[in-house]
Amino acid sequence: MSVWRALCCAVIVLGLQACDSKVPVSADSDEHGFTAPTKITEDIQLRNTADLPLADQSDFKQADRGLVAKAESLTILSADGQPAWNQDAYRFIEGDAPASVNPSLWRQAKLNGKHGLYKVADGIHQLRGFDLANLTLIDSDNGWIIVDPLTTADTARAAMAFARQHLGDKPVKAVIFTHSHVDHFGGVEGALTEQERINLQVIAPAGFMEEAVSENIMAGIAMQRRATFMYGRNLPVSARGHVDTGLGKEPAKGGNVSILEPTDIIDETGQKLTVDGVDIEFQFTPGSEAPAEFTFYLPKQKAFCGAELVSRNMHNVYTLRGAKVRNALGWSGFIDEAIDLYGDKADVYFASHHWPIWGQNEIVDFLKQQRDTYKFIHDQTLRMANKGFTPLEIAEKVELPESLQSNFSNRGYYGTVSHNVKAVYQWYFGWYDANPANLNPHPPTQAGERYVEFMGGADALLEKAQQSFDQGDYRWVAEVVNHLVFADADNVDARALLANTYDQLGYQAESGPWRDVYLTAAYELRHGAPEFGVDLSDAVGLINEVPTYMFFDSMAASLNADKAEDENYVVNIHMTDSDEQFVLWVENSVLHHKLQEQAASNASVSIKITRELFVGLITGQVKITDLVSSPELSISGSKLDLLGFFSLFEPKDANFNIVVP
Repeated sequence: MSVWRALCCAVIVLGLQACDSKVPVSADSDEHGFTAPTKITEDIQLRNTADLPLADQSDFKQADRGLVAKAESLTILSADGQPAWNQDAYRFIEGDAPASVNPSLWRQAKLNGKHGLYKVADGIHQLRGFDLANLTLIDSDNGWIIVDPLTTADTARAAMAFARQHLGDKPVKAVIFTHSHVDHFGGVEGALTEQERINLQVIAPAGFMEEAVSENIMAGIAMQRRATFMYGRNLPVSARGHVDTGLGKEPAKGGNVSILEPTDIIDETGQKLTVDGVDIEFQFTPGSEAPAEFTFYLPKQKAFCGAELVSRNMHNVYTLRGAKVRNALGWSGFIDEAIDLYGDKADVYFASHHWPIWGQNEIVDFLKQQRDTYKFIHDQTLRMANKGFTPLEIAEKVELPESLQSNFSNRGYYGTVSHNVKAVYQWYFGWYDANPANLNPHPPTQAGERYVEFMGGADALLEKAQQSFDQGDYRWVAEVVNHLVFADADNVDARALLANTYDQLGYQAESGPWRDVYLTAAYELRHGAPEFGVDLSDAVGLINEVPTYMFFDSMAASLNADKAEDENYVVNIHMTDSDEQFVLWVENSVLHHKLQEQAASNASVSIKITRELFVGLITGQVKITDLVSSPELSISGSKLDLLGFFSLFEPKDANFNIVVP
């Protein structure tokens, strides 16, 4: 079991599966197999360059403003000596964009490459470029309030050391977690000393702990695998590989992930706290960019922290790694509320990602454009859905008006109009577009075999697809050749053409995640799917906060229904350290669980085990066969039934195929 949001930084790439067949490499390929941009892609990039106001340097001036200090080299190593963060790898991003990168994304990558300690306002500093997110320091009467202490202990520790080097050694008196995503809380252990944890004030939105430790626990393996595509985690950092996520360079890798229980909960807008002498006003924004989130305002500095409610890009209404769809209308409403609350007060805006904005008019204009981007996508999707258009048709038709798309902060560097439109449709209507042909289609392999036969066989399909490739119709080539790959994954010519096609689609993408998705697909077609090793010890501080019942829910999702048919196991499990008594039983090929005061009298086996050991058992770190005779496990009843019960559960496969069957 894995929680991607909690454990993405603990994923270690151990190696690559060999491809079933060797994919031909083009003469213009780089060392990783990525082909050169075609003339058609080059021409598209030139048109993109001509259509964008790339000469506008206002964002660069804002991103540079307030620089206090910058490290000449910024490579952060984890305890095992591996890079947890390597900002230096991106030094090649300078000058004009190469033809292999969309010039708009190249511009965003340059901005996200700026790193160092910055002064936002008197008493407010930010460390940017030490991780995917920003770490903010607010001066208080007796030290600092830190906001969003990054993803891992390694990056947070390095950021705090850099701050102390240039601002002095002040103690941390409080921590603010603006929302429940791991890149905003996971590094808290590294941001604090042992002494600072004593009497520490920890402020978080209502629902923070539950969402932070449980988001994606049920679907963690699939989400983790998909995240390798969204963030290009196995891609080389290069002009033909990964260049940026749009939100920042990349998620940090390796290092401990931890969390702290809040001492103060924010659950309503207008709530105020005085934190070590600092007055703070909060806006509660649940269900916007995160299930648990708030923004806040500092009256002394007239500074508005937008958290991740707003960013210097279009965000995801649906994230490609896979998560519940967000409410675009509600999100827009919270931004509108922020304008009403702080629009005539704030002289500076800063946030959990990207660089600040100074000036009330500039801040209000930015907020209005962000507000209207999400609402435009929402309203136009519904307008067209109510006229009978399907999500694919709507995504093809909806474009932001010039007044919105001309602003770089609204462009699709992270989310896109295309997939956000589909998210809005899904929010209201689900996956079915009402066309009966799409109600029960064949799965990919069976459909692929039929498509190939209809098109006259593999050779005829490839010949036609190559003609479409030469004409630059890469989207169509991807659709058609994907059918052939799923019909015959060993067809090396099909895999090569599909990989070459994904190269071009990736090069043209303005969205960092779209680029990484396409290029990761190309990479895996050539080299195979990665193998993962997940070091759960890196996330022990977070895993220990997961409610026990959620582990049983995850177990239920691993039950092999065929094996469980006609089985009726009943098992008592007593967690000795947490003093929790659960009964688990299998009925109708379904695992049930219940927390109750007394053990079930009809159980064939009862065990007593520590919660820590049980977590190791169900996460695969410990085998039940090794525990049956262990003094750490007390068993009453049938050991054979216990082994039979656990044999019903399948191990999770973290490296399943995506671009081939």
